Amino acid sequence: MHRRPVFQPSHHNAFAAELRAAAQTWLDEHHDHRHANTAAILKISVIAAVAALFYTAALHAVSGYVYVGLYVCFAVAAMLLAANTLHDASHGALFRSRAMNGVVMRFSAIPLGIEPVYWQVRHVRYHHPNANIEHIDLDTAANRFLRQTPFQPWFPQFRFQHLYWPLIAGLSLPYIGLIYDWSDRFGMTPLAQDRALRGVGGWLRFVASKLAHLLLCLGLPLWLVAPTIGYTAVIVAYVSGQLLASSLLVTLILGTHWADAHFYDVSDGKPLPHTREEHAFLTCCDWTAPPLMGGLLGGLNLHLTHHLFPHVHHRHYPALAKLVAQTAARHGLSYRCLSYRELLRAQQHFLKSMGQRPEVMYA
Repeated sequence: MHRRPVFQPSHHNAFAAELRAAAQTWLDEHHDHRHANTAAILKISVIAAVAALFYTAALHAVSGYVYVGLYVCFAVAAMLLAANTLHDASHGALFRSRAMNGVVMRFSAIPLGIEPVYWQVRHVRYHHPNANIEHIDLDTAANRFLRQTPFQPWFPQFRFQHLYWPLIAGLSLPYIGLIYDWSDRFGMTPLAQDRALRGVGGWLRFVASKLAHLLLCLGLPLWLVAPTIGYTAVIVAYVSGQLLASSLLVTLILGTHWADAHFYDVSDGKPLPHTREEHAFLTCCDWTAPPLMGGLLGGLNLHLTHHLFPHVHHRHYPALAKLVAQTAARHGLSYRCLSYRELLRAQQHFLKSMGQRPEVMYA
């Protein structure tokens, strides 16, 4: 396992203390708490009901085209459900009860086909405190598909990564479910030291979730619908739904760490020159979205704000983002909130720059 980064202590940083105090004051003044409220639970219920409606309608389709359309809508609705539940629950921000958060994570992850506990460990323990740090942030781990940091090996196919990036985004969640999850399960990744899902009980939950995904997304459709509309339509719908849901979800999360962001390698053991809070400003950004869209996306557009307040439910992010911007300005920190067009432009610039052959290779 690679050496964990050493940050400058936050308790000596006036920005961190002021931001925490401002956020707590805002909650106190509004007589509120950091978890989901009734409106947030109602939103989740509506999204779940819409997903169930699309799924049920798909099972009654008598045309292959209609089935594919309805099933893809179900997959997108299921992705939105996960964005509004799985993400907050993994940080303990959805419910006060740890058990309730665990149950919601387990069920909301079934349509995506991923193991929620392993995803939570990767996201909360490796990515969040170590964003864009080579060898430790597993979201930017070196691979043959994308070059995401200047410290990673270069391969000729990376010259085209700005073109094939949407395909990689679409394959990301299926890859997690089929490759990462099983590698984690057999102790072949850094997660082995975290000992998540231990023992027979862990195996049972892991396998049960995988079987539940196959039954829900393929088994029942193959049994109930395929004899009428054909097996090809069912397979096409499943693949299309998985690719689209994955592409939407991954693009919203990972792209914010590419837009004019900094990357670090702490293999030499030297401490980083900034605090964890300052690290968030250097490695991610917020992007603007209409309130309705931001709510449907589970606040993922306010990603810098999320990194500063991961244990706070996303319903508070619009207000907290304003506090972040105001406090950052007073302390000389650059708060970046891009339009989505600017975000996409920055993503393309990043992918092109990382796809160029490094100068050192010409020496």
